[in-house]
Amino acid sequence: MAESDTKERIKQIAHDLVMQYGIRSVSMDDIASKMGISKKTIYLYFADKDELVAAVIKDKIQFNQQCCLKDKAVAKDAVHEVFLAMQMMQEMFENMNPSIINDLEKFHPKAFATFQEHKYNFLFVTLKQNIERGIKEDLFRNDFDIDVVVKARLECMMLSFNQQVFLKLKFKLVDIETQLTEHYLFGLATLKGHKLILKYQQDRSQKMNSYEKNANK
Repeated sequence: MAESDTKERIKQIAHDLVMQYGIRSVSMDDIASKMGISKKTIYLYFADKDELVAAVIKDKIQFNQQCCLKDKAVAKDAVHEVFLAMQMMQEMFENMNPSIINDLEKFHPKAFATFQEHKYNFLFVTLKQNIERGIKEDLFRNDFDIDVVVKARLECMMLSFNQQVFLKLKFKLVDIETQLTEHYLFGLATLKGHKLILKYQQDRSQKMNSYEKNANK
């Protein structure tokens, strides 16, 4: 296996493990064992766990940004863009351990700083442009300060990962984020926007029902 392939494989295994178990719970020994290599081999490519986590988070952010840009390009309208984003979130959050953000903040400041930059730059601009698009399409109201709403939305997105708030309620991360996102959408929407949200909800339900029927055959 080429050196570049080995490095990418290490990052992929590390990604899969931390997504499932959380960053703090995964050791370099766990990654090495999963790959069937020695821990020393990992240290040929990454100085320590902090550097590996930073690389994993950087790749994850780049992938998510590419998905957001793609969704924006193909979305029929501003509401559809948000539903495409929810679909991406559902795939990403389905097996994600909610402790990840807390682990980043406490134990991996470099990686957390990268995430914060992504949040307050790329995500801020993406959300703001979506709202501006929705206003032009008469799908979103125009009687609010966009920057205030975007900042509130960004913090609300992080609420899903707050285990003190949701841990005892036993909700899945993906379900929490879906409900918070739809609540956000309805708050923005005009009457025209409300009707479109309901349409996309119905379309999603029909697709899910069709998928479940095919899976049970």
